[in-house]
Amino acid sequence: QLQLAESGGGLVQPGGSLELSCVASGRNLEWLGVAWFRQAPGKEREGISCISYSDRNTVYSDSVKGRFTISRDNAETTVYLQMNNLKTEDTAVYYCAADNYYCSDATLNRDWSYWGQGAQVTVSS
Repeated sequence: QLQLAESGGGLVQPGGSLELSCVASGRNLEWLGVAWFRQAPGKEREGISCISYSDRNTVYSDSVKGRFTISRDNAETTVYLQMNNLKTEDTAVYYCAADNYYCSDATLNRDWSYWGQGAQVTVSS
């Protein structure tokens, strides 16, 4: 059974950077698409990025495009989310998710089978 665990969250000033990691256990991420979601207090969960297994195709929401970069390691154990030029509105709990999907714009709206427990990211001066 696949389990996911996020790490790397924390407090950062506006304009700063953080890198989140999503580490798989129980099995690796081979054949699975992996996505990042976030949920801010009082707001709905938002899908922000996705990376496919086969060709490393990536998708980003408009809210993070140009600032965030998703990647995955060749060992298929970890997916990363590099977050640059962070803004106060990026404050949220960040979750990774995995499923047997190829990433496209519509994929972030699908139901995902495997989820991590979440990591808090706070952007504040």
